[in-house]
Amino acid sequence: MTQAPVRPTHGVSQREATAVWARIAAQSFGGPAGQIAVMHRILVDEKRWISEERFLHALNYCMLLPGPEAQQLAIYIGWLMHGTRGGVIAGSLFVLPGFLSILILSVVYALYQDTTPVQALFFGLKAAVLVIVLEAVQRIGKRALKHRVMWGIAALAFVALFFFNVPFPVVIIVAGLVGYLGSQRRPDVFQAGGHGGGKSQEESPDALITAATAPHVTPGWHRFWRVLATGLGLWFGPLLLVGAALGWGSVFWQQAKFFSVMAVVTFGGAYAVLAYVAQQAVQTYGWLTAGEMLNGLGLAETTPGPLIQVVQYVGFLGAFRDPGALSPLAAGVLASVVVTWATYAPCFLWIFLGAPYIERLRGNRALSGALSAITAAVVGVILNLSIWFALHVLFGQVTEVQAGPLQLSMPEWDTLSVSSLLLAVLAGVALWRFKLSTFVVLFGSALLGGLWFGLAPG
Repeated sequence: MTQAPVRPTHGVSQREATAVWARIAAQSFGGPAGQIAVMHRILVDEKRWISEERFLHALNYCMLLPGPEAQQLAIYIGWLMHGTRGGVIAGSLFVLPGFLSILILSVVYALYQDTTPVQALFFGLKAAVLVIVLEAVQRIGKRALKHRVMWGIAALAFVALFFFNVPFPVVIIVAGLVGYLGSQRRPDVFQAGGHGGGKSQEESPDALITAATAPHVTPGWHRFWRVLATGLGLWFGPLLLVGAALGWGSVFWQQAKFFSVMAVVTFGGAYAVLAYVAQQAVQTYGWLTAGEMLNGLGLAETTPGPLIQVVQYVGFLGAFRDPGALSPLAAGVLASVVVTWATYAPCFLWIFLGAPYIERLRGNRALSGALSAITAAVVGVILNLSIWFALHVLFGQVTEVQAGPLQLSMPEWDTLSVSSLLLAVLAGVALWRFKLSTFVVLFGSALLGGLWFGLAPG
């Protein structure tokens, strides 16, 4: 039996909410931590639309999902407030500024990458990005590693990835299972302390969104299959049309397949999956170089929206260099749309499909345990990524060495870039010692990189 939808009674119109979501999107710099902080400040502290407890519960669920948790959190809260339409508007606005910014910068890079100003810009950005990733390890580690068991999970995740090249999804799945099982025996250890525990709490009396003012949809099999069929059709339909029109061997269909798979396995946010994307895009498909991958992360760091938006830049360059029957620029723009669609369409499906059930699981111990272990593993994943970045930023040449099951990235020590090392140290001092914002550090590093290129001989 289908339940008739219940209109929210919290008094916030869709138009008012849309304006707030646009404001949040415009301020969503600094990666998931900064984006979540912006949403918390505006939605919880300023507007008081949602309580602290409900905000954290929604975030815990989004942390368990593949894809960008901050964007999925926006979809979730938009859905809580105004149903499916509210979720679509909130999630789309969260992506739009970053999409337009990365598209413009991708065009500039593709056309002018050999000029000194663009080279200087990315030279400075790489050093700052390295420090930002290292800071992410410290920040998430401080939040997640509250017990020696969590330290052990993080260490094992790092060893599995860095020394044995274990596939990233395997690491995350195993961590989630450990957390799920561990929560049954030691719930005191496996608590999601990162974003708030699983303890059920009363809703804040001053929050507008409550079970009474914004009733969520009651889960059921009829709704489940309807949402699943609609979501899968919207996800794959446009991608299949592109493949049929431009060829199943085209770069567009390759990217549609690859980034659709990525959307399913990208647990832990953008930092955690970038090593996987970089390895495949650089070594397997040859869409861009390792240095260009670092440039792309610098672009994503300096623009609003999720950091995973860097995949748009990857897709643009791959199609720009293999346009098929299209012009290079037209191919790059089309690839940007294809990659963005493949990356974000599943995010809406995960929320609309699972959120009604998650609303019924507030305070569930097993969910909290799985989240805590995954977050601990993500610390090891990000540490692996930071070392990968450091090697390619600080050294001109890195060699892959295989010794049985071990696989190591070994730098050529005589290719050390002293200037990159100095810029990274300065960026670290600015970020850690003087607590400057991410945007200021990136801007300052880009400026210093430009000055270095201007003063360097030859």
